[in-house]
Amino acid sequence: MAVRMELSRILIRELKDLQIIELREMDPDSDIQGSVGGPVPVEKLGKDEQASKNSGGGRSFPIVIGLPEAQAIERRLKGIQIKRPQTHDLLGNVITALGGSLESITITDLADHTFFATLDIRGADGKLVNVDSRPSDAIALGIASDVPIYVAEHVLDAAMTDEL
Repeated sequence: MAVRMELSRILIRELKDLQIIELREMDPDSDIQGSVGGPVPVEKLGKDEQASKNSGGGRSFPIVIGLPEAQAIERRLKGIQIKRPQTHDLLGNVITALGGSLESITITDLADHTFFATLDIRGADGKLVNVDSRPSDAIALGIASDVPIYVAEHVLDAAMTDEL
């Protein structure tokens, strides 16, 4: 069974090309729709600060992502509009133009310290299609569409241990 998660924060660290995002388990009694459910704090951490495994309840875990994906996620969270579509915007536009809709994103696996995800797209014919994606790209697209983020229970269990 997949666990409903939310993007709890973007940890902007003083790293060259990598950033860290953190996903946190949502309260199962919450009636919040979408993947974020309210403002997401953007925090700047110094070199010696560590990402918290638990920030405000529920299970959470970090994912290391590239700088462009972190910037795309942050831009969407802040509602910053740009003049021309970037790659994540383009993919969202293609899905819509083909009559589909992004229903959710799911982090499906963790192998060799790498997370795997799918874009869960409802096609024009009503069929659900799961498209392989990097989690960072899926989250960037999902935040723009305000869709739920799910994590397979076995992935969450593995991410919470020292297997990372």
